[in-house]
Amino acid sequence: MKIEQIYTGCLAQGAYYITSNGEATIIDPLREIQPYIDRAKADNVKIKYIFETHFHADFVSGHVDLAKATGATIVYGPNAKTAYEAHIATDGEILKLGDITFKVLHTPGHTMESTCFLLIDENGKDNAIFSGDTLFIGDVGRPDLAQKAASMTQEQLAATLFHSLRDKVMTLADDVTVYPAHGAGSSCGKNMSKETVSTIGEQKQANYALRADMTEAEFVKEVTDGLLPPPGYFGMNVMMNKTGYDNITEVMERGLQALTPAAFEAAANETGAVVLDTRNAQNFSEGFIPNSINIGLDGQFAPWVGAMLPDVKQELLLVTDLGQEEETVKRLARVGYDHVLGFLNGGFDVWKNAGKEVDTVTRITAEEFAQKFKKEQIVIDVRKPGEFAAEHVDGAKSIPLDFINEDMAQFPKEDAFILHCAGGYRSMIAASILKSRGYDNFIEVIGGFGAISKTEVPKTDYVCPSTLRKA
Repeated sequence: MKIEQIYTGCLAQGAYYITSNGEATIIDPLREIQPYIDRAKADNVKIKYIFETHFHADFVSGHVDLAKATGATIVYGPNAKTAYEAHIATDGEILKLGDITFKVLHTPGHTMESTCFLLIDENGKDNAIFSGDTLFIGDVGRPDLAQKAASMTQEQLAATLFHSLRDKVMTLADDVTVYPAHGAGSSCGKNMSKETVSTIGEQKQANYALRADMTEAEFVKEVTDGLLPPPGYFGMNVMMNKTGYDNITEVMERGLQALTPAAFEAAANETGAVVLDTRNAQNFSEGFIPNSINIGLDGQFAPWVGAMLPDVKQELLLVTDLGQEEETVKRLARVGYDHVLGFLNGGFDVWKNAGKEVDTVTRITAEEFAQKFKKEQIVIDVRKPGEFAAEHVDGAKSIPLDFINEDMAQFPKEDAFILHCAGGYRSMIAASILKSRGYDNFIEVIGGFGAISKTEVPKTDYVCPSTLRKA
């Protein structure tokens, strides 16, 4: 038996490849399926099953394409309804893979079809649980995403999750390994650990939601407290995972159209496509195509694309670092953005050398900010409410990047302001959006609050999160 966790940092997502005696299963695969096929070929095993722990909202699974390519059976838990052929397992059903077995544990609450898969080894011992979004390391799945589909409130879903955890998961032996679908950075929970593997025993001790003395009412209150609205693209990803999608190869071929500056400009003018620049913050600030949006490939690229551009059908034109074109199209496809029209061949330098119009973002260091800081200055912090609550520049205003499209009117049109986040990634996203909306009266701080915290700029240690914007 072999268990391999295939973790994708930019999505904070864990897929799993398990083999036993000539057979394999993939759990929650990413959309690009060739790596799984290559692994199986190298190990001389046949992919028998594709286990889906639920209908994912934050990425497009590769289950449909992988089943077509390998003949493997897609397996969901109870309540799942798909537009393609799949095996809808019953609670407690046993599925054999080589010399091991998997027991289906229906664990509704995050969504109503959410299911864990318990691996029972060759000796009949409970070995590991693949917990999807039911149980994370340090957290549990948020219970607000499936309200409409389930005709339930988030409180009712949370109560359902409480019983799923206590009846199906916490009853397992302490030495059973926990393999979740996500880690820190995912929007599917709110308090996930950076660790991606744990045990049932460790989680009983460390996970706030698994406290032995916790009542249902306490669980519901704590799990639902402080939830931010989910990114707008989540619902569209769920639908793609339920109904199917275009083949990833076709999506890649469409998106990898190399365009000259003239063709790129014409496409932008004729289609209304968003120009998405994926270079790092510093390079973008020094020069970019006017009205383009910067979301760097060096950060949590796909989730921020989903948050800032919530319509997955939005047409896109790409500006990337040389050699990053294919990677960019692939990462967009992972979250359902299949309508890339092409990329600027040769990158931004080709645009600039062609004499095309260029815009910039003015940046200052944290030390320069400290030298000119005055309390009456307008400082806007685009970090999440919890980050702002923990510590922030004295007098700063919180406008989280997550809500920038809704809260644009809160940015001053006439008065100058200073913009920062934690490290510069999110503030440059915000800066590019502000520029595209006609704002030119701000400067951005290099290194964000991480750099500012090392200066003598006055800071407020704490503010009650309840006074900040919440869901």
